[in-house]
Amino acid sequence: MQEASLFLAPLLVSPRRRAAFVERISGIATSPDKAKTLALLQPLHNQAALDLGFQETYFAEQVHGAGIAVITKSSPQMTPGVDGLVTHQDLLLGIHVADCGALYLLDQETQAFGLLHSGKKGTELNITGKAIAAMAENFGTSPSNLIAILSPCIRPPHYEIDFASTIREQALDAGITSENYHDCRLCTASDLDRFYSYRLEKGNTGRLLALLGRTSS
Repeated sequence: MQEASLFLAPLLVSPRRRAAFVERISGIATSPDKAKTLALLQPLHNQAALDLGFQETYFAEQVHGAGIAVITKSSPQMTPGVDGLVTHQDLLLGIHVADCGALYLLDQETQAFGLLHSGKKGTELNITGKAIAAMAENFGTSPSNLIAILSPCIRPPHYEIDFASTIREQALDAGITSENYHDCRLCTASDLDRFYSYRLEKGNTGRLLALLGRTSS
């Protein structure tokens, strides 16, 4: 198992829980055109979802904001205008990143879960705090029951802003306990063999894929 997958172990507390972080895929041409690149990656990303036991994945548009959507099986496959997804249903959430952080959230008590896109702008808007508040409002989540895991993302010295540190502070401020907050501490810009980096590749890059879901059995 690769190190980037090991960091997800705290989420896999139930046989119904599924999580993955799809790294750089060799042989796929990168492009400054995000839609073109995602089209090339889609077959392999679809296979990653299938490997987890899901036929479809629910995505956020990712507009570098702090909007949160509650996802159900009747939601569109891509929810416009949001960067965070939360749910209490048996389905799979997906977030694309290429330097920004993907934050995984799991309520150990209610089994609700969420997946966030948090880079410089989303972190400034405290998408983490907003998602935790949305889970409390919609699912009765107590922040002290949440497990939070931050994916590989860009970090100093490759980027002058340490938003990974701020995400942790926001999570703790919202009530997540320090023992339940996990940061893989991997930097996307430090290993282009494994990760894509929008900053280092000057926009000519692919997208990593964070997946978090729950199966019905």
